[in-house]
Amino acid sequence: MTHNTPLSPRPLRHLSDVHRRVLTTAQLRSHGVAATEIAEQCRPGGPWQQLLPGVVLLHPGPPTSEERLHGALLFTARESAPGVPAQPTPDSPHRPVYADAMITGLAALTLHGFSATPPLLSLDHVDVLVPRMRRLRSTSYVRVLRTPALPTPETVTGLPVAPVPRALADAVADLTDAEAVRRLLTEAVRGGHCEPAAVVRELTQAKLLARPHVVDAVDSLVAEGRAIAEDRLYRMVHEYGLPDPVWNVDLRLPGGPHLGGLDAYWPEHAVAVELDTRAPRHDEDALWSEYARKREHLERLGITVVYVTPKKLRDSAEQQAAVIRTALMASDDRDPAAYVVVLPR
Repeated sequence: MTHNTPLSPRPLRHLSDVHRRVLTTAQLRSHGVAATEIAEQCRPGGPWQQLLPGVVLLHPGPPTSEERLHGALLFTARESAPGVPAQPTPDSPHRPVYADAMITGLAALTLHGFSATPPLLSLDHVDVLVPRMRRLRSTSYVRVLRTPALPTPETVTGLPVAPVPRALADAVADLTDAEAVRRLLTEAVRGGHCEPAAVVRELTQAKLLARPHVVDAVDSLVAEGRAIAEDRLYRMVHEYGLPDPVWNVDLRLPGGPHLGGLDAYWPEHAVAVELDTRAPRHDEDALWSEYARKREHLERLGITVVYVTPKKLRDSAEQQAAVIRTALMASDDRDPAAYVVVLPR
C-alpha cells in the first residue's frame, strides 16, 4: 500500500477537503484501513503522521491551522458511537458533528475575527472546552478546559466556537499582560462582538475579577460600553424622529434633595430615559436596588422612567424608540408631574 492507494472501497468524497486530510483511526478503520496499515503509513518518513492520539494527518509536513483545529476537535469530541467520533450527518454530510467540544480562548477569538489575537498558526496551543466530567487530558498542542455547563457554540468556518464572552474569559485566565487584556476587552466592545455586561458576567463566573489588571481593564470596558450606548441612544432619537430631549441631566426638587441623573429627559412630557449599563459584579444587587429606588421616587413625582439596555439599543432600536414615543404620547393622559429642577450633569 502506498500513499496513492485508495483508503478503502468506501470513498471519502462526501467529506470536505480538510476532513479528508485529518481523520481518526476509528474513521480510517471504518473505511477499511487496518490498524497495521495505519501504523505502517505513520512510520517515520511515511506519507501519514499521527497528529494527536487517535488522530491521523494524511500527508507529510506540518499541518495547516485548519487541520490543527479540526484535529483538536476530533481528539476531544465525544464519540457519537463507540470508537466512531465526529461522523458526518445526513443533514450536514460535509461537516462532522463535534459533540461536547468547542474551540475557545485565543483561537476562538481569532476565528471570531479579532485583530488583537495572534494568527492561528502562531498559537502554541489550542484551547478546547469540554464538559467537566469528560475524561480527557491535554496533550501536544491541545489544551483541554473543563466547564460544568457548556455554552451554546457558534459555528465559525464550519467549526463549533465558544461565544465571544466565554472565549474572552478563557483567554484572559491565561494572560498576565494588562495591556493585552485591555486590548481584547476593548475590541470585544468596539468591534460589536458583545456587550460589556456579558463579558463581566463571564469574568465574574471565572473568578477573574480578583486580579487587579483584569479589574482595571473591566473598568475601562464599562466606560467604553457606556460611551457607545450613549451614542446609540443619541442616534436612535434622531433616526426615529423623536423630539429632542435634554441630555445628561440631574434632577432635583426645588430646595430639596438630588433625585438622580438621567441620560435623556423630556421636561414637557415628564419622561426620562436611563441607560442600564450595570455590570454584573459582586455589588449588582445593591446597584439594582439603587436603580429601583430612584425609579420609584421619580414615578411617585409623576415622571415616567424608561430603562434601556445597550443590547436593546443595538438589536432593536426601532422597538425602543416606539416604547419611548408611546410614553411621550401618554403624558397628556397623566396628571401633571411635580415641578423639578433640571441641571446639567
